[in-house]
Amino acid sequence: MNTNRAISSVPFLVLSLLLCTGPALAQCKVGVPAIKVGAQGAASGPHSDYGRQIEMGSIMAMEEINAAGGILGCKVEVRFMDDENKAATGVRNARLLVADWGAHFLVGTDSSGVAMALGPVLAELKRIQFFTHAATHRLTEELVAGKGIQEIVRVSVPVYQDAIIAALIFKDRKDIKRWANIGADYEYGYVSWNLFKETLKKYRPDVEFVGEAWAPFLTLDFSPHISAVMAQKPDAIFATPWAGEAVQLLRQALISGVFDNTQAWWQAMGGSVDVLEGITAEVQKDRFKGKLWATARYIHNWPDTADNKAFIERFRKRWKRFPNYSAETTYSAFFIMKAAVEKAGSLDTAKVIDAMKGMQIRNPGGVRVFRSEDHQFIYNVPAGRPMMDPKYPIPVLGDLKVFPAKDYYRHPPFTPVSVTK
Repeated sequence: MNTNRAISSVPFLVLSLLLCTGPALAQCKVGVPAIKVGAQGAASGPHSDYGRQIEMGSIMAMEEINAAGGILGCKVEVRFMDDENKAATGVRNARLLVADWGAHFLVGTDSSGVAMALGPVLAELKRIQFFTHAATHRLTEELVAGKGIQEIVRVSVPVYQDAIIAALIFKDRKDIKRWANIGADYEYGYVSWNLFKETLKKYRPDVEFVGEAWAPFLTLDFSPHISAVMAQKPDAIFATPWAGEAVQLLRQALISGVFDNTQAWWQAMGGSVDVLEGITAEVQKDRFKGKLWATARYIHNWPDTADNKAFIERFRKRWKRFPNYSAETTYSAFFIMKAAVEKAGSLDTAKVIDAMKGMQIRNPGGVRVFRSEDHQFIYNVPAGRPMMDPKYPIPVLGDLKVFPAKDYYRHPPFTPVSVTK
């Protein structure tokens, strides 16, 4: 197995990943030297683990596809670029990947802001991007269902999971009436909180939303935010800072005694591997007292299937890490692309999109179903409480609450959700 990695001369990280492995590939049936997939994500800065997981998921999928004979006899090549979590960089990367490198497909993207900037550019480039992290509902609701941009396909569950699943879990908790919010001070945080409030109110008109504190991107000291909302004596906290910020927030909440004085804490994306790694010691000591709830767009201990277990085993052998949701969704996107290209018998964008209509495909994260109205792949992801399991060295999500995807995905025609405070 030979993996050649070359760093480009452009002023941000570029990795070119080419693989020639396994049995000799047959002549490519779509007439190209290789099917090229351009991947990008946040591979630098405080959220860099998400970009690295996109890269790892891409490489592993490429290796496995090529080892099994490629796609219609065609070798797959991957080039990964760091989008720096910046819209301008993400757009520039997409143009370079297509125009200069010749990418047939694009995959990845962590930031919702980057995703929204990419949407119109994809229509111009006439290339499909499989979005595997960015959570904004507007990507599929506004740009696909509203404006008809066909080149957008999302493989991961959007903000619906962060907000609507939380409301479904807590609607029956009569001991929790007063909710406060420690929110990420940008669209993701605003939409999650607004959608949570809107959904919960439908089931529980008696609930009160008693405080809000908004933490800007890259906040390190959350003590003022914690003090501000705890002064309102909430029964529970809804929180949306993610990645390393979530770890810092949870640790500081423990120091402030929040888990002694509330009934529950909902941590959006708290089930991501990097967050679970960061709070392992606290979970081992039961410092959250069973009150911490979390979710993620894929969790490593669910579904409990042979496919998922085998994926985790291969991923850990290849990378010495557990896959987070960015890795699983990206890995799965490659096999969705493979199935669609093989069905279409072509790399033509319109034909590949048409081939996805009605698709139901089993991935490590479960069965995904393509919805033509907004190009969203729909699948189930539960939420649960972080706890230790002797089969895993890091926490898992236990006490899982699983809801049918139809119960927490929004459906067209879509009604507006506020994207502001």
